[in-house]
Amino acid sequence: MIPTTTLNYPIDEESRKFEKTNTKIYQSSDEASLRVANEVADLIKERQKKGKNVVLGLATGSTPTKVYEYLVKFHKEDGLSFKNVITFNLDEYYPMEPDSIHSYVRFMNEHLFDHIDIKKKNIHIPDGTLDKEDVREFCEAYEKKIDQAGGIDIQILGIGRTGHIGFNEPGSSLKSKTRLVRLDRVTRLDAASDFFGLENVPIKAITMGVGTIMAAKKIILMAWGEGKSSIIQQSVEGKIKESVPATFLQHHENCDFILDTASASSLTRMSTPWLVTECDWDDKLIKKATLWLSEKLNKAILKLTNEDYNEYGMGNLVAEVGSAEHINLKVFNDLQSTITGWPGGKPNTDDSRRPERKSPYPKRTLIFSPHPDDDVISMGGTLLRLVDQGHEVHVAYQTSGNIAVFDDEVIRFLDFATDVQANNQELENKLLEARKFLSSKTPGQVDSPEIQKIKGFIRKGEALAACRYCGVEEKNAHFLNLPFYETGAVKKKPHSEEDIKITYDLLNEIKPHQIFAAGDLSDPHGTHRVCLEIIYQTLERLVADKADWLDDCYVWLYRGAWQEWDIADMEMAVPIGPMDMERKKNAIFKHQSQKDAAMFPGNDEREFWQRAEERNKETAIKYNSLGMAEYEAMEGFVRHKFM
Repeated sequence: MIPTTTLNYPIDEESRKFEKTNTKIYQSSDEASLRVANEVADLIKERQKKGKNVVLGLATGSTPTKVYEYLVKFHKEDGLSFKNVITFNLDEYYPMEPDSIHSYVRFMNEHLFDHIDIKKKNIHIPDGTLDKEDVREFCEAYEKKIDQAGGIDIQILGIGRTGHIGFNEPGSSLKSKTRLVRLDRVTRLDAASDFFGLENVPIKAITMGVGTIMAAKKIILMAWGEGKSSIIQQSVEGKIKESVPATFLQHHENCDFILDTASASSLTRMSTPWLVTECDWDDKLIKKATLWLSEKLNKAILKLTNEDYNEYGMGNLVAEVGSAEHINLKVFNDLQSTITGWPGGKPNTDDSRRPERKSPYPKRTLIFSPHPDDDVISMGGTLLRLVDQGHEVHVAYQTSGNIAVFDDEVIRFLDFATDVQANNQELENKLLEARKFLSSKTPGQVDSPEIQKIKGFIRKGEALAACRYCGVEEKNAHFLNLPFYETGAVKKKPHSEEDIKITYDLLNEIKPHQIFAAGDLSDPHGTHRVCLEIIYQTLERLVADKADWLDDCYVWLYRGAWQEWDIADMEMAVPIGPMDMERKKNAIFKHQSQKDAAMFPGNDEREFWQRAEERNKETAIKYNSLGMAEYEAMEGFVRHKFM
């Protein structure tokens, strides 16, 4: 489990005065999932003692998968029986064949039903194979089956970025029932990676209605990751409105929002606890509050007054510290000390107020890149600075990134290879086989091992081109091809001992003085999260094995093209000048298969270089508005203390 850092946020009733539903916040999605699984299991066992059934409303997607994993574990290890359980799934894409890799029938079988002793007749999932004229009748029958079963006892929900529950998109009414709906563009964008492109995502779905969901005796809505924090804040603290269907849950008398710290981070008691209650002030909370106040009032830090602090709930802070001037100066100096043009440490200087040590110099630096382009997208300016300043820079590409290559790139590269090596029968045969496979390939179909290998070679070549451009020696580019990733599908295997061993051996070989790793954790089941967990577990093992080089090693976390660290969390900020910004973009351009259009753009349709440039410039603007020097752009880092 990945360790997380939280603020000392208050949990008394006063601090929850902005919250209109019952919210429970857990340190991690794993811990929260266990809590939900235990509640479901307890109800099943309670009803078994009484000889009664339990009716569960189930959701799909990445959010509930860990809950299902725990329920399977309870069945296999603790003997929990599901023979008295009746299930009704929330939704299904339309049209959709049940054996499709995108089908929720298949999802539920793979994650739960195939591994427990539930009776097949007790499983109900909307039918995506119906003729359109039969859908209405099916939906009415679905509602009747729920009623005949006695109603739903526990309804499990996730939440979409539009605030949809099930597939009840903005505009759904409070009384809506099971029906056929048209999917919102944002919902389809979020699903695009699973379908290998937006054009392959169905535009319709069959879903339980809001009224059906609200009729459940107990509702549990779960959300993980920072990507859900904004919509959670709207759903928990905002007004009830059809444009955010999850706000309807505020009407329910027995509804829990089960959150991890990241998804809860925008709630008032988490983001600005001083607005709701007296705080126990530590250095981190003082810095966060001061930066928030500076941004709120559009004032530089050193211009904030006692009255400003008093007006925004921080009077007790002023009373504790003595005056606004003392607070301002402390936070200003702390923030200023995070800025450095020497990410590897500046030799022959006082490093007591610098984020990195001056010695040793030069350093061995190892940059872990989850995909073959994350290094230059996320910290390309810092990478260039490290090379320019004479450090020995290594880059470890943790995965091949092969599923993010468009099929046409394979044909293009094989065409080139056959032209270069004319009359090479083996190459010509490969090209013919590739054309034959790709011409009949269906959306989402897993590539053949040969196609996967070629796509991996394409991304490897691009990564090497970027390394050469940045001045990283080719021998210092390490392609780990971690096994957990190599499924050929969006869904990956859990990481294994082999992934850790590969990482362990590389670290012990290089013995770096600095490690940079991707700290993007918005998606609890994403590649970045798994890659970071592998690094963390490897470091734990190295500590246990008493690797002496760890005593002189710092670990820095960067973030990717989708988000940046909060300024209050940054512990090192590296300025990037106009020339280096251009060099960074040129390094990103070396990844030609990801240029113009990426296979998995997420919710941002801009190109990666555009996202990275804007994010870096926004960070510089924020520093400047706080009263710091004005820079073109900046990259931010948080230090992970593992010892």
